[in-house]
Amino acid sequence: MSLVEVTDLGVAFGAVRAVDGLSLRLDPGASLALVGESGSGKSTVAAALLGLHRGTGARVTGSVRVAGTDVQRASEEELRRLRGAKAAMVFQDPLSSLDPYYAVGDQIAEVYRVHARVSRRAARARAVEVLDRVGIPDAVRRSRARPHEFSGGMRQRALIAMALACGPELLIADEPTTALDVTVQAQILDLLHTLRAETGMGLLLVTHDVGVAAESADDVLVMRHGRVVERGPVAEVLGAPREPYTRELLGAVPRVDAVREAGAGAGAGAGAGAAAAAAAAAAEAVTGTESGASGAGGLPTAVQAPGAEARDVVLEARGLRREFGRGKRAFTAVDDVSVTVRRGETLGIVGESGSGKTTLGRMLVGLLEPTSGEVRFEGRARDGVHPAVQMVFQDPVSSLNPRRSVGESIADPLRARGERDEARIRERVRELLERVGLEGAHHDRYPHEFSGGQRQRVGIARALAADPRVIVCDEPVSALDVTTQAQVVALLGELQRDLGLALVFVAHDLAVVRQVSDRVAVMRRGRIVEEGPADEVYDAPRDPYTRQLLAAVPSLDPRTAAERRAARRDLAVA
Repeated sequence: MSLVEVTDLGVAFGAVRAVDGLSLRLDPGASLALVGESGSGKSTVAAALLGLHRGTGARVTGSVRVAGTDVQRASEEELRRLRGAKAAMVFQDPLSSLDPYYAVGDQIAEVYRVHARVSRRAARARAVEVLDRVGIPDAVRRSRARPHEFSGGMRQRALIAMALACGPELLIADEPTTALDVTVQAQILDLLHTLRAETGMGLLLVTHDVGVAAESADDVLVMRHGRVVERGPVAEVLGAPREPYTRELLGAVPRVDAVREAGAGAGAGAGAGAAAAAAAAAAEAVTGTESGASGAGGLPTAVQAPGAEARDVVLEARGLRREFGRGKRAFTAVDDVSVTVRRGETLGIVGESGSGKTTLGRMLVGLLEPTSGEVRFEGRARDGVHPAVQMVFQDPVSSLNPRRSVGESIADPLRARGERDEARIRERVRELLERVGLEGAHHDRYPHEFSGGQRQRVGIARALAADPRVIVCDEPVSALDVTTQAQVVALLGELQRDLGLALVFVAHDLAVVRQVSDRVAVMRRGRIVEEGPADEVYDAPRDPYTRQLLAAVPSLDPRTAAERRAARRDLAVA
């Protein structure tokens, strides 16, 4: 008997049909990855398995059976018994999924008590047991901590522990590694694999990251516009995709082993042409969502002209140090870091969460003052924010005011520079919107009316309004699917070529950083442990930490992924 059996599932929200005629099966102990772009309907399918659309106004048709329960016909009591006890879900954002006011252990214990009807002491003991099982060190003590006291990876482990508390037959993981750095992502994926092997539970993995699917699933189902495009064993689908759309998705995936062509600049080399083609094809794939996708015809291409090393330095950091807190609680986030950024080039900065890369980026822009050291722009010491150095932030939702139109947000730098002619301001905003692939008519729309990729384009337009010489990009594509990611990266490359911009690209995604960078600096615990031309750092890393980061990058080859997983397990045991 199948653990999950879905037949002709349809989910509609008003006139929008999010899922259209989807069928799938998952056997006990097996794993299936639902892969697709944002808006493909994959998370809607996952929610339907637990009946989470009930009471939302969604119109659900077809048949859904999970662990013997007919979800469509089940009573509220039957659904309550299904959720948590037989099937559990791990959501994308652990910080918003955990209650900030209660200890993590108490939240897990409460879930267990609801289903197991045990004493508080037994529930607390179970909470500590599952926290220890998912690799939380000193589980007894950490069970009393609140979510904000956990790192991103530990919060995700806590959510998995909560899902495991009642011993479910099915675990649904909805984008469980989004925004995690590569080493933490590898740990979470290894954990899911180990848990499935030891408990025999089934795993339904929802992800836009094809590499994550290759690392974690036996089978893959590719979705587009609510329909199944292709399905089959992960090695077959990813190794020899039959459908053009699947090939486009794979072509858009940045490759950490892509060798750049000499003299071609960032983003060239093996796989770049395919990624560029995928970025262009993606414009059609997300019509109405990502209008005016790339026109770049490629990825960032800062020209590596002869004598590039002698190029003028436009931005320079000397001995930067930044401390937070005082006395015994003082913490050094950046410790004696020096970097240079030359005209027209891209400097990539990579490292795990907490390595100091975002703090460094904010000091380069002037949003944070260094505790010691200095930042120089065009040879002169800079004090505070300089309009010629702008920033594109990681989360365009939180960096755009939801109560102001995007046009007004883009106009802010223009007014800050003294422009008072409203007609000229509006015309300039229109030009900037069109420059980043949006429409001038979007001026009066609000951030919630745009997709994630479009909001990031708005953030880029706002940065361009100040006529910058340098743009610091802080994780600008970390939460975007691969095709939208390729479009935004291609846009940055086009702007770099056309405007002669220098880019500082801060990210934890090593594959994207290789794709866009001329030089790369690797950060760990506030220091730069390795720096050099991108190809040298990636192909012949000198520092053990750099090698560790590269080894954690997901592989699209399931056999290679299994070998790496075994190597990480052996290293952990040793």
